[in-house]
Amino acid sequence: MSSIHISPKEYEKMTRQAVPPSPVLRDCALAFVTGGAICCLGQLVTDTMMRFGFSEDTSKTAASIALIALAAVLTGLGLFAKIAKFAGAGTLVPITGFSNAIVSPAVEFKSEGHVFGIGANMFKIAGPVLVFGISASVLYGIVYWMFSTVQ
Repeated sequence: MSSIHISPKEYEKMTRQAVPPSPVLRDCALAFVTGGAICCLGQLVTDTMMRFGFSEDTSKTAASIALIALAAVLTGLGLFAKIAKFAGAGTLVPITGFSNAIVSPAVEFKSEGHVFGIGANMFKIAGPVLVFGISASVLYGIVYWMFSTVQ
């Protein structure tokens, strides 16, 4: 069995030829506008609920739930992926991106059944994020507690 040896410079040249250059400024602008639009939608829900007499905390909770539900429905309909392809990182505003990360594996594996398909695969992508987020928050809480008791 023969193997082909390619130097790192040759590999880099081949990669540059195979991959078209990314329009970084356009991608950043689309991500900024899309992420901003998602945040504006959340603010609109919050402000509307507050006008109807709900408390600020209740309104913010409702806005979070609305954004999670909207991202989940769009993922289930196959529209979130199309929006993400166009807008890029702008759709990864934490709450909508997290909702998509939970729902998309569930949709993908639904043919395998409720338990071994949806239940077993739903947290494939989001699971490590949850573990890291919870672990980091516990660690930060301990460090904060240690520094606040030293005074």
